[in-house]
Amino acid sequence: MLGSTPGWPAVLADGPVLLRPYKRGDGRAWSEVRTANQEWLAPWESAPPGPWSEMNSTRAFSYVYSDMKRAARRGDSMPFAVCLREPDGSERLVGHLNLGNIVRRAFGSAYAGYWVDHRVAGRGVIPTALALAVDHAFGPGGLHRIEVNIRPENRPSRRVVEKLGFREEAYHQRYMHIDGSWRDHLGYALTSEEVAAEGGLMARWRRVRA
Repeated sequence: MLGSTPGWPAVLADGPVLLRPYKRGDGRAWSEVRTANQEWLAPWESAPPGPWSEMNSTRAFSYVYSDMKRAARRGDSMPFAVCLREPDGSERLVGHLNLGNIVRRAFGSAYAGYWVDHRVAGRGVIPTALALAVDHAFGPGGLHRIEVNIRPENRPSRRVVEKLGFREEAYHQRYMHIDGSWRDHLGYALTSEEVAAEGGLMARWRRVRA
């Protein structure tokens, strides 16, 4: 996924958590994780109409992969596969994190979106992944502000940003069409100045975990 986005492509890691660009060969692993997490993910995602099994098949991944590749080449996004490195050195795909809707010049901002396999939820995988991505965005990525918008009912996702110290700064009424209706969202944000004095967001997260 070569592109014009500053800082992209990139591979980021902390302990067993690894963020990397998607590969065409990720289709089977992506489909398995998505299929196993239908009940966990479907209520929170804006998805095209159709059966979950079809929208998350290995065939569907080829279209998802092509879309991600084009967006990365345009400089519109940084799509990461979230993986766990096993003791034997293998990688297990367990989630997704995207820095999307990138706007540069005077705005220098992106929106972060993420999901994780429920089988590894609660182990700090996504907070670590988001901290890695934000530090990369504020450093090599050349951005100034990261926003995350979450449905108020989605407590697990809200806990991720709250643990990392994102500011809750807005309430967006009927913000996005999800699961059959226009849903309200809470807006969270973080700027580079807010974490610079702490040595970055990963440094903050390590202190929180300790």
